Amino acid sequence: MTELARCWPPFGLTLTTPRLILRPIRDEEIPAAVEAALSGVHEPGRSPFSNPWAEAPAGELGPNMAQWYWRCRGTMSPGQWTLLLGIWHEGQFVGCQDIEGKDFATLKTVGTGSWLRQSVQGRGLGKEMRAAVALYAFDWLGAEIAESEAAAWNKQSLGVSRSLGYELNGVSRVNWGGKLQEVQRVRLTPATFNRPDWRLRVEGHDATANYLGIQLPSATPSRGS
Repeated sequence: MTELARCWPPFGLTLTTPRLILRPIRDEEIPAAVEAALSGVHEPGRSPFSNPWAEAPAGELGPNMAQWYWRCRGTMSPGQWTLLLGIWHEGQFVGCQDIEGKDFATLKTVGTGSWLRQSVQGRGLGKEMRAAVALYAFDWLGAEIAESEAAAWNKQSLGVSRSLGYELNGVSRVNWGGKLQEVQRVRLTPATFNRPDWRLRVEGHDATANYLGIQLPSATPSRGS
């Protein structure tokens, strides 16, 4: 364990897939995250996010992202937590995959959200990183349900969900950035999960789970090493 991880255990967490490395974003990596976002995340004027954060002016985007990362770290507790995992592909920062829990000890439910820079979209990386956190949630955290949502028009995101075995879980009319939006909720369980044909490698889990107040589940054949 590094000295940084001794101070804040989630910094020791790393998830590795065949093509990606996922781990919490450190302060020195925030500029790379900002650069990735500034390079373009979605079609201009068509935000797929409940908060159109990627449309902020260039001079505001960096401070906004830094404040968000610091806020998530500073407010993390066993009762409510969000892990913001940076995504590295071929040594390049390409996006972020978050996984969050509220009253996890009771509900055993996680939510997820993500973004990828446009230059790497269409390669299946979005599916791979979502599969990674689903594997981590079910096999390592002991989650029983994983939830997500997307704008009803966002066929790409919903296609990833469908391919992994998520089931439709209702439609809501909500206010996204001052605009009416129909949002499709989706829900995944271990029974419906279309597991990938690769094994997730996890490092730094025990200290992270202990910090989040999560009782470590017994090892199962599906868990990686």
